[in-house]
Amino acid sequence: MLHLTCGDLAGDSVRALLARHEPDVKVRVLRDDLAVGPLSDVDSAPCAARAAFWEQVWPAEVTPRPAFANDLAADALWLAELPSPAPAVTVWHGDSASEQLLLARIAAALHGSRCELYEVPCGTGDSRAGQRKAVSMHSPDALAALYHPQAVSAARQAELAAVWHEQCAGSHEIRRWYEGSFRGEDYRLIDAALVAASPDKFAPLARAMAEVMGHCDGFFATDFFLYWRARELAAAAQLELLGDPVAGYRDLQVRRLG
Repeated sequence: MLHLTCGDLAGDSVRALLARHEPDVKVRVLRDDLAVGPLSDVDSAPCAARAAFWEQVWPAEVTPRPAFANDLAADALWLAELPSPAPAVTVWHGDSASEQLLLARIAAALHGSRCELYEVPCGTGDSRAGQRKAVSMHSPDALAALYHPQAVSAARQAELAAVWHEQCAGSHEIRRWYEGSFRGEDYRLIDAALVAASPDKFAPLARAMAEVMGHCDGFFATDFFLYWRARELAAAAQLELLGDPVAGYRDLQVRRLG
């Protein structure tokens, strides 16, 4: 059995749990945050558009810089061959839009194959901030109590695969997950929230970002994603950033312009 998680924190939690119960199983982490950015070529190496998006998002001052083109292409090629070596795959997921998209992506990769698909639901079913749960948000004991893999029926797998292909075909820049379905949008809502959270006088950028994170329903807005949007808004003269970015965004100040 192969276990898949979205992100390193979830991977570490699942790996620690399985080490106690099933030490021979493998856990693979897929790190791409599928909730943001274009998905048109995410399954087609070399994933040029997807890689270009993450090159934009990643802060220039943060090293080491991931090899986005290589890593994304490797994931796409690995998923294309996944049904062959794996007799069964278990996807761990919660209320994160990225986790739900990972489940749909794996369903699409396995659709029509003999490889069985299982899931370990770890969410609350409510993706609103303050209510939702991602896999990594559970304590070890809570995660152990949730470890009851459920077979994904052929009909549901087909539905999930269709959802994945629909999301890849869309032009949305952000995908929020509400009540079992995805809603796409551009960056305007998240940008407006970031501008609204920024004061008229200089204050820590990290504080404004935390305000947006704390009220962001439907997907988890990460710090690097919001920092990128802050840089874009500064370039558009909607925000002003003050400080040396070499030290990281936590040392930057922000104020709203206009």
